[in-house]
Amino acid sequence: MNRAWPYDTAATDFAARRAHEERRSYARRPKKIADVVAQLIAKRGYGRHEATDQLAAAWSAAAGDALAAASRAGRIRRGQLEVLVANSTVMQEFSFQKQRILTELGRLLPDAKIRDLRFRVGAIK
Repeated sequence: MNRAWPYDTAATDFAARRAHEERRSYARRPKKIADVVAQLIAKRGYGRHEATDQLAAAWSAAAGDALAAASRAGRIRRGQLEVLVANSTVMQEFSFQKQRILTELGRLLPDAKIRDLRFRVGAIK
């Protein structure tokens, strides 16, 4: 017969109360300013704006002036950069220069880890 010791339940209750108190006291502790600023930047999306500007500048440099004017870099998903192009003729030109552009983007944005380009025809603003 397996009986629960009265001490086991008391220890469990004590551990639960202690964990609860630690959570409560953590909420009342002063926060580090670095943590607060990091949360604010993440919440407001300031880091994304800077990354978007860097991507646009790198795209303009990698594609060249003529092709960059007829295209716009979108977002990176799973290593694939989505590019919006003005028409199918520009899309075909990009397909010819795809490898050169990928190499240049890899040099300009090594942390982005862009492995492929995906082109879509649409309105360029």
